Amino acid sequence: MAIIDFKATKCRHCYKCVRNCEVKAIMVKDGRAEIMPDNCVLCGRCLQICPQSAKTLVSDLGQVKAMVARGEQVVVSIAPAYMGLLKYKTIGQVRAALMELGFADVRETSEGAALVTAEYTRLLREGTMENIITTCCPSVNDLIEKYYPSLIPYLAPVVSPMIAHGMMIKKQMGPDVKVVFLGPCIAKKKEAQDERHSGFIDAVLNFNDINRWLKEEDIVIEDCEDLPFTYMNPRVNRLYPVSSGVVSSVMATEKKTDSYRKFYVHGETHCMELCESMIRGEIRGCFIEMNMCYGGCIKGPAVTDHSVSRFKVKLDMEEAIKREPVPEEETGPVIDAISLQKVFSDHSPKDPVPTAEQIREILAMTGKLHPEDELNCGACGYPTCREKAIAVFQKKAELNMCIPFMYEKSESFANLVMETSPNVVLIVDENMKIMEYSAVGEKYFGKTRAEALQMYLYELIDTTDFQWVLDTHQNIHGKKVSYPDLHLDTLQNIVYIEKENAVLATFIDITKEEEQARLDYEKKLDTIDLAQKVIHKQMMVAQEIAGLLGETTAETKTTLTKLCKSLLEDGDGGI
Repeated sequence: MAIIDFKATKCRHCYKCVRNCEVKAIMVKDGRAEIMPDNCVLCGRCLQICPQSAKTLVSDLGQVKAMVARGEQVVVSIAPAYMGLLKYKTIGQVRAALMELGFADVRETSEGAALVTAEYTRLLREGTMENIITTCCPSVNDLIEKYYPSLIPYLAPVVSPMIAHGMMIKKQMGPDVKVVFLGPCIAKKKEAQDERHSGFIDAVLNFNDINRWLKEEDIVIEDCEDLPFTYMNPRVNRLYPVSSGVVSSVMATEKKTDSYRKFYVHGETHCMELCESMIRGEIRGCFIEMNMCYGGCIKGPAVTDHSVSRFKVKLDMEEAIKREPVPEEETGPVIDAISLQKVFSDHSPKDPVPTAEQIREILAMTGKLHPEDELNCGACGYPTCREKAIAVFQKKAELNMCIPFMYEKSESFANLVMETSPNVVLIVDENMKIMEYSAVGEKYFGKTRAEALQMYLYELIDTTDFQWVLDTHQNIHGKKVSYPDLHLDTLQNIVYIEKENAVLATFIDITKEEEQARLDYEKKLDTIDLAQKVIHKQMMVAQEIAGLLGETTAETKTTLTKLCKSLLEDGDGGI
């Protein structure tokens, strides 16, 4: 089941999530980022820093509402971070507000933390582990199981407070009760589904979910009555969500001083640095509280209220919560009734490893033929060019993620166009200073590129059209312009570049076409003149023929008339 929802259409080739993912659990495919579940430790960093909100958390709110609507017995296990994230006058108001939503009961996850603290003190008392790493943070557990499996023996074999509390509630209220965890952590969603202890937590909500639901029902926590929590008082274990909270709870609960040195570390980078140090054997005899989130759970990835100060919350909670342990008489019977043991194992990703030759081949594809070509700028998200090459081999990254390479490639393409284009390309600024000039320009204007870049356009040609485009921001397309002194005819496209407040022009040489057009026109004129002469001559001939025909007709008429008269005269004499 997906925990982080990814919207590919919003991903914009920025690689910010890759740069910020310490374990590089994000692959880039077709220019879009995708989370690799087998590599991800669900620290939630990608959720927090994505500038396009391409990644969102999948919510169980609809599922929980359905449980309540069906009349099921649903109990909330609320993480102690509520004390710094919710607004209330008394903590009992928080319980009352949630019960108004239809929950059968609301209990503090710190009850489970008290059980976990008791187990930690037992491990410290036994003193058999070389180092003890707390296992309250599921992201830390994933980090070690996936990336530092050699440190698994140092993980305290104890479930987290959330799981312990789910076990506790279902043992006390029956297996049919539904337990919903409410907290600021997204990794808890995966932990709830873990086969090693699945079934104890039925759904996971964050404080954004619950605030939205309260708003929908028009419930204001500060206006609710005070309904105090009725089960175990967690006391010092309410400090778990702030940095050093686990150490404080353990030290307050211990009856005897142990031999372990105790300290805490928080934040992905610091946790990984500590793991590296432990692998080198530099850390021994320590009890270590590890938390993936800086400042502890109080600033978990599901906390979107940026006004929350982890420093203020830490100070306020440490001031309000007394360092009182939960008596063993309260935790002992519960621990005897359930098993808090957890077995950790190697879950490291099995990614293919390229050979040195394969790495060199991939580096060469981005123009890195020598070690000095490897800038290691980190723009792609990987700290070195070689690590990026390995990611390309593993199909986690793409060649074009290399920003310097793509810049050089685009620049070389631009230069290629300027050098090989058969057309003259000019770019001038608002002062008509030539900013760019293609190599072919020397053929037409007699100036090399180096010379032209030191000149103003009006030193070469008339700038009227250029100035008009610059002033009006309107473009000119397909205009014929002739330069008789240069024996050059051009077809010009002149466009305004808003970003640079400059003008770009392309001149297409149409001198031959225009000369041919002129020759064709002259031939047409000659043909027309010849046709007119033929017509005139024909008219003259027609007129001459007409004249001749007229004379002949008249002569014929006269002759025939005389003949008729003669015949008549001869007839009369015979009668």
